Amino acid sequence: MSPPRPWLSSADCLDCPDRLVFDLDPPDSERDGFESVRWGARRLGDLLAELGLRPALMTTGSRVLRLLVPLDRSTDFDTARHFVRQIADLLAARRSDRLTTEARKNRRRGRLYLDTQRNAYAQTSVAPCAVHARPHAPVATPLAWTELDDAELGPRRWTLHTLPERLDKHENPWKDLSRCRRSLDRARRHLDDLA
Repeated sequence: MSPPRPWLSSADCLDCPDRLVFDLDPPDSERDGFESVRWGARRLGDLLAELGLRPALMTTGSRVLRLLVPLDRSTDFDTARHFVRQIADLLAARRSDRLTTEARKNRRRGRLYLDTQRNAYAQTSVAPCAVHARPHAPVATPLAWTELDDAELGPRRWTLHTLPERLDKHENPWKDLSRCRRSLDRARRHLDDLA
C-alpha cells in the first residue's frame, strides 16, 4: 500500500502548482550516514532563500529528504518545472564533485542526486505525516531547519510509534507554511542574474 500522494496543485487551479518539490537522493554507497543529504539540503535551502523563497523541509519515510517551496499559484507547471531544473543545474555546476542532476544511477558516480522530476502537471508527492508500508512504519515528517544539525537525522527516523511523542514535544515546524507562499517572478529574475 502506497502512502497518500496529493497533486502539486489544488482542484480549483489545476494548471498552477502550489508548491515546488526537490528530492535529495543519497548515493547508493552512502558511507557517511546521512551527512551528504543534510549537506545538500543546507546548500539548496540557502540558494532558495537567496532567491527570496521560503523552503520547507521534511523526511519522506523513504531514502530522501524533500524540500518544498510554497507558491502563490501564479506560475504554470512548465515555468515552474523549468525554474526548478535551473536551480538544480546551477547548484550541481557549483559543486559537481558532490552534486548531480543525472537521473541514471550509473552516471551519478557517488554524488547526491538533485531530483526535480516531480514538478510537472499531475505529478504527486508524499503527504506530510504519511505512513509507509515498510518495516517499522516510517512516517514522512516535517522538519525545522535546525534539525539538519542533528547527527541522528535520517529519512526513516520517525515512525508510527515514535511520531506521537515528537508531536507532543515539538511544535509543528510547518504551522505557518501557508504564509510562506511566494511568486516565482522575482526569484526567476534573480536566478537569471546568478546564472
